[in-house]
Amino acid sequence: MNVETKLSDEAKLSGLEVGYDVPALPGMRENEIQTPCLILDLDALEHNIRKMGDYAKAHNIRHRAHGKMHKSVDVLRLQQKLGGAIGVCCQKVSEAEVFARAGINDILVSNQVRDPAKIDRLAQLPRYGARIIVCVDDLANVTELSAAARKHGTTLDCFVEIDCGAGRCGVKTAADVVTIAKAVASEPGLKFAGIQAYQGAMQHLNKYEDRKAKLDAAIAQVKEAVEALKKEGLEPELVSGGGTGSYYFESGSGVYNELQCGSYAFMDADYGRILDKDGKRIDKGEWQNALFILTSVMSHAKPDKAICDAGLKAQSVDSGLPFVYGRADVEYVKCSDEHGVIDDPKGLLKVNEKLRLVPGHCDPTCNVHDWYVGVRNGEVETLWPVSARGKGY
Repeated sequence: MNVETKLSDEAKLSGLEVGYDVPALPGMRENEIQTPCLILDLDALEHNIRKMGDYAKAHNIRHRAHGKMHKSVDVLRLQQKLGGAIGVCCQKVSEAEVFARAGINDILVSNQVRDPAKIDRLAQLPRYGARIIVCVDDLANVTELSAAARKHGTTLDCFVEIDCGAGRCGVKTAADVVTIAKAVASEPGLKFAGIQAYQGAMQHLNKYEDRKAKLDAAIAQVKEAVEALKKEGLEPELVSGGGTGSYYFESGSGVYNELQCGSYAFMDADYGRILDKDGKRIDKGEWQNALFILTSVMSHAKPDKAICDAGLKAQSVDSGLPFVYGRADVEYVKCSDEHGVIDDPKGLLKVNEKLRLVPGHCDPTCNVHDWYVGVRNGEVETLWPVSARGKGY
């Protein structure tokens, strides 16, 4: 960390109290951090960011980091500085506005925006100096976006979204893609920028071969749409998609030119279980665990069970329970609102002992915390706010 950054961080944290406003301050030891809270292993985080950046550069493909995962301006800036990320994906208008206000100048809302108030706010975001791209899958939405852009004297770029297997938003046929792209290109205040084609349904399939089969089908569908667009003189500038479980397929497809990976930077328990082409868990070689819930043992009244302070209010368990990092002798087995139950058959854990938990699902876990505590060599180096926490509208 350079002197300028350190001074800026100190000013930002000035007057904040440990245990009330923040879980820690720079210079504290890891065992002094108030729990439960999120900590980032900065060495692992930087390793992951550089690795994805090197991969994207080597394959001549853009990487747009997914901000819905970390919801942090500081993490995104690190992804730009160390990994060459060209900008950010967001899922909601308010989330995008956080990044726009912070000076991020290439923002994709990788979702549909239909509420009139949200459309109006979206159309004002280019005033922050950012290129704003939004996904569309309906002709009526094209008209709505154009009216708002004209009202505010701005331009919105548009991706036509293809449903390439996720079964959520997006159109299915190349003909529908062309129809919507033509409408976008003809409307004032809008620019047709390309295709959104994220296959989310296969990201967590454990077997590499199963993921590949799903992506092979998606890539064929996207290629058909691109060829149809070219015939109409509407060659897409960007074909965007790809996640932590699939980026190697999209980057080798010959049709995608932008990735949207997010979880690779932090790595969670659910993603960590998927296997690479050699049958190895991706958190055992491809990526390192960088995000942890730091928790403390608060009770050991039962000889074979330790109770920690990280329960449901500290994490999301939609993708399974967390695991205790670096320990094979204890297991997190159950949680309620404020408590986590850890099997400790040999009675090894002590009251106030701190443990690192790898959350089951990083995205919604990060969204219930206010701060990331950046740790290196057992010491707190920095604190970063979860900048877009709660920005779900």
